[in-house]
Amino acid sequence: MAKILFLPGAGGSPDFWKPAAKLLPAEWPWHHFGWAGLGDQPHDPAVRGLDDIAALVLARMSEPVDLVAQSMGGVVAARIAIERPELVRRLVLCVTSGGVNMAGLGAADWRPAYRKSFPNAAEWITSSPAASDLPVEKIAAPTLLIWGDADPISPVAVGQHLEARIPNARLDVVPGGDHDVAATHPDLVAALIARHLG
Repeated sequence: MAKILFLPGAGGSPDFWKPAAKLLPAEWPWHHFGWAGLGDQPHDPAVRGLDDIAALVLARMSEPVDLVAQSMGGVVAARIAIERPELVRRLVLCVTSGGVNMAGLGAADWRPAYRKSFPNAAEWITSSPAASDLPVEKIAAPTLLIWGDADPISPVAVGQHLEARIPNARLDVVPGGDHDVAATHPDLVAALIARHLG
């Protein structure tokens, strides 16, 4: 079994994926990332943007892994899957933007509420321009897309857009799920992940 690397979103907490991860087979190895300077995480001057976060993840990838990523973490995971396909066995993208034009697909701007919730978060997370489109057509890994149907930050239309563009992708929609669907519906999300990675 490949190691599973869990990547949170801009909330940055290494605990985000733990409720779902605990429901996966106990023998599956995993690692939970947290992002310095995001959410309530301590700052690290060496982490100045997505490039630095991607480098942190790649440093843990000496052999093929499974990437399970939420929101902003999904942008990082998609970039790695495109640039280093030999290191990504399977991919799970949960309510991510994946480098898609979010406004054009009806997404709400998350930045004001984020800054209100996390006033001490690193400036770059809300001042950076929107991620440019990624060539997701180049993702070779089998990809599971998990979306909630009540998510204003990453609407189902984004998941449908990615499903149409990623060659080997399948979209599952969780009724009533919002942007924290992996934390609020861990049983269902874990079952989807287990089926995809098993």
